[in-house]
Amino acid sequence: MHELSIAQEIIDVAVQTIPSENYHLVKAIRISIGEFCNIIPDSLLFCYNSLIDSSPILNCRLEIESIPLTVYCSSCNVNIEIKQPNFFCNKCGGTDIKIVSGQELSIKEIELEDDLREAT
Repeated sequence: MHELSIAQEIIDVAVQTIPSENYHLVKAIRISIGEFCNIIPDSLLFCYNSLIDSSPILNCRLEIESIPLTVYCSSCNVNIEIKQPNFFCNKCGGTDIKIVSGQELSIKEIELEDDLREAT
């Protein structure tokens, strides 16, 4: 289950990015996962939730955006979303296609709460 190591890496990146005095302000991590990158979002979320309580950013939730598998068809000259494992153009049936999106895994945003404490 490689989702466990991916969840740990997501937490590690957030902890390394945010100054330690602001760990309590980390509210959410937003990621994008391509449908063709071989990661099961529910498994990743389960692993993340298992690890987050023992991290410095324990109140942080993980939000996952799914990116569809999109290919470019050279015959039709168009981008088309396809479902695995059908690697042909849904429009013309051609197989001269190239993947445009759906393989990515990226941290899009780390959201922090506003710190509204007044200076005294």
